[in-house]
Amino acid sequence: MKIVVIQGPNLNMLGVREQQIYGSMKLEQIHAQMRDFAAQSSFDIEFFQSNLEGEIVDKIQECYGDANGIILNAAAYTHTSIAIRDAISAVNLPTIEVHISNIHRREEFRKQNMIAPVCTSSIVGFGPFGYHLAMVGMVQIMNEIKAVQEMQQQQATQAE
Repeated sequence: MKIVVIQGPNLNMLGVREQQIYGSMKLEQIHAQMRDFAAQSSFDIEFFQSNLEGEIVDKIQECYGDANGIILNAAAYTHTSIAIRDAISAVNLPTIEVHISNIHRREEFRKQNMIAPVCTSSIVGFGPFGYHLAMVGMVQIMNEIKAVQEMQQQQATQAE
């Protein structure tokens, strides 16, 4: 199993920018914790960060046929990007949206979410721990998919 973690604009500045909102952890520290969890859970993980919308769209598209799931913090593009929304729909992979802050308790413009309707789930407001929750959630989703596929294979074998 392979999960791709895609980080949007300004997340490369975690630990520096607005610590009262986003905390003091740097993106590299969050990724290190995720890498440890992936190793313990025996799956591959890949990380990508970009401040550019088109690069995020390209990375989502690259996941098609190469990954089993996506953990995405589209950051500010959450509120504006139909392109990212369409890319998520196109690849049709389990996608968990993560936001460090509770976007529903912030500025009015942050309450509009273009990507949530096409994501499997959203985790908001847990700080950096939200990424761990997303990893646990993704493992659960992958286990459920695997169980359904095994059941379908058994039914097909019995039908023969």
